[in-house]
Amino acid sequence: MEQNNPQQEKELFITHLFNAPRELVFEAWTDPEKLIHWYAPDGCTVEFKFIDVKEGGSFHSCIHDPIHGDCWIKGLYKEVIFPEKLVFSMILTNEDGHNVGATEAGKPEDWPEETLTTVTFKSIGNQTKLSIHQTVSEAEAKQTGAYQSWIKMFNRLETILLT
Repeated sequence: MEQNNPQQEKELFITHLFNAPRELVFEAWTDPEKLIHWYAPDGCTVEFKFIDVKEGGSFHSCIHDPIHGDCWIKGLYKEVIFPEKLVFSMILTNEDGHNVGATEAGKPEDWPEETLTTVTFKSIGNQTKLSIHQTVSEAEAKQTGAYQSWIKMFNRLETILLT
């Protein structure tokens, strides 16, 4: 019988087909003026203290949730390849940018304090296949609502790209 080892759990992986060219979809991920319109779960808003989307650049942001409170994160852009790929870390912090534990950030205690997010953009005709991979358990992401939030954010981005 196989033990349930968290390191063997399936990590979060989602794909979405956008009816827009990949340059436009990539720009929506890298332009702060575009990000603020879609990069937060339903009913929430996002604020960036700073964001510098370039390899070696960083960000510090907050998801303002009227029910669960604020969730601050910071991260480092490890790869930025226009218009193909983004790789960035996401680290739980407080408003001052100091790292915090998962429970202090309002997450389950086994939520990783740092995750790596990889987003790829592939042209399929006039559409873009976006794939996102995060180093967090898919089951945990579904339980906390993070998985469902990505789907809703992609749907919101799709609407924005079509207008």
